[in-house]
Amino acid sequence: MAVIVSVHIADVGVPRALRLMARRPSAKRVAGLRNTNVGLAAPMSASLLPRPSLRRAVLVGFWDDEAALDRFVADSPVAAALAGGWHARLEPLRAHGTWPGLPVDVPKGRRTDYDGPSVVLTLGRTRLSQVRRFLKSSSRASGAVIGAPGVLWATGFASPPFLATCSLWESTDALSAYAYGAGDRAHPDAIDAGRAKPFHKQEAFIRFRPVRVEGSLGGVNPLTVGAFPVA
Repeated sequence: MAVIVSVHIADVGVPRALRLMARRPSAKRVAGLRNTNVGLAAPMSASLLPRPSLRRAVLVGFWDDEAALDRFVADSPVAAALAGGWHARLEPLRAHGTWPGLPVDVPKGRRTDYDGPSVVLTLGRTRLSQVRRFLKSSSRASGAVIGAPGVLWATGFASPPFLATCSLWESTDALSAYAYGAGDRAHPDAIDAGRAKPFHKQEAFIRFRPVRVEGSLGGVNPLTVGAFPVA
């Protein structure tokens, strides 16, 4: 399993953000790229209807290896457009579900040998008939993550029907307590609701170890807390 996943978040202005969504990099045209998704960022909140920022774009890329990502960062106009923001290179630790570009051999169990600072991506292609159910359930979980112990920073992002979140945690213990713990039931209840009647046509919940982190959002790098390597 050599795959590396990158997250790029940047304030690029409304016209460029919309162009990035309409013309995201394609695996057919970019060597070593397995899959990309691009969306507009939206702050995490308990609101039923998220309020996206039309100027902040998020790109998630699945790559064969770091060399392929290096070439993209060095040569791609898309990477250049996102260069002023925040970027992370991530190694998958475990996953629930499937997603294009994600190897099938990523471990599925909840527990991992790693307990350092962690990043979690939730990715979904939502069924039109389930959008209202999903927003109602996810809004409670999003509201709960804001004050969850151990969370460093989080955002939603979307290009419907693609809906996603990216959250940054001090440790895997902290994110596991939020995701599955017996305290605030908002996220465990959302998991149960999705299992009882699926919200998405396809979904993946992926936990990562940060390999490299650089850049900032609004002058602040949300991963300077803890042991993240910051370029």
